[in-house]
Amino acid sequence: MGLFAASAAAPMVHAAAGPIPSPPAEQPDIPNEDPTKVGAGRDLFEHMLAPVTINGRGPFQFLLDTGANVSCVSRALVDKLMLPSGDVQRVHTVVGVRDRPGVLLDHLQVGQRSRRAVLAAALPLTDDLDGVLGVDWLKGQRLELDFKAKSLAITSSRADVSASGSVVVPARRRLGQLTIVDADLSGKRISAMIDSGSQISLCNTSLRDLLIETNGRRGIVTTSQKVKLESLIGESFWGEMLYVPFMRLGGLRMGNVPVVCSNAEIFELWGLRDQPAVALGMDLLTQFDTVALDFGRSQVRFDGADLQPTLPALKPV
Repeated sequence: MGLFAASAAAPMVHAAAGPIPSPPAEQPDIPNEDPTKVGAGRDLFEHMLAPVTINGRGPFQFLLDTGANVSCVSRALVDKLMLPSGDVQRVHTVVGVRDRPGVLLDHLQVGQRSRRAVLAAALPLTDDLDGVLGVDWLKGQRLELDFKAKSLAITSSRADVSASGSVVVPARRRLGQLTIVDADLSGKRISAMIDSGSQISLCNTSLRDLLIETNGRRGIVTTSQKVKLESLIGESFWGEMLYVPFMRLGGLRMGNVPVVCSNAEIFELWGLRDQPAVALGMDLLTQFDTVALDFGRSQVRFDGADLQPTLPALKPV
């Protein structure tokens, strides 16, 4: 899993640490613009890195985080560019809530897409990251993560249908993120988010309890391994790694899915503390050729040569 050296009994992995303002407010969709496509790098933990220009300087390496609904910059980049201060930003990570300094970006650009007067949080990011690119400027747009070609594209929203090699799953927007609505674990409905900012998939204790109950009815003993995790800003916390034998996302069926269980702050923020939920990280997403998130149509498309669509088992709500 590309682990840190923590201890022999407790490997460390990267988890989501995307900044989310409090209280998060939905904003109007951004009008369609010309499509853009850029090459994307990858760090040691399989995160996708996008080239970002700030105030005409760069490009800088920003981690693309679909689990964050606002973008942020590193403290080192703030000092380098001498960015002016803005209002203090309240930021939620997997560990808790923190007040962080705010800075003003006159111009943020990715490929041909750009935004003016962006207020961002300044965070002590690890792993030499210059910033985190959230989904705050993707409302109403379509984001395509091409893991095979190592590129990302931002285009206008468009309709997709499942076909050979491609599965389209309905979703809904929850605080800026896309949450898959037609998902279940062995027939029990769950919520599933797409979180490209997390190295590994995270679940809450409600999903873990559902898994233990489901396995118990089949005479299966659920085993787990304690692991130490670290957020993108260096916060450490603990979780339990276990395996989900069967999970369905629309017409997409997956087996033996590794997840780390943790009562992370993000599940509380998303209103999913008491509902079985999982945030699908890069360990799972990179198993596909392409993952396309359409924020205008509220759907997610998974591409892979071996994918064959099947009829959904549950009616979306």
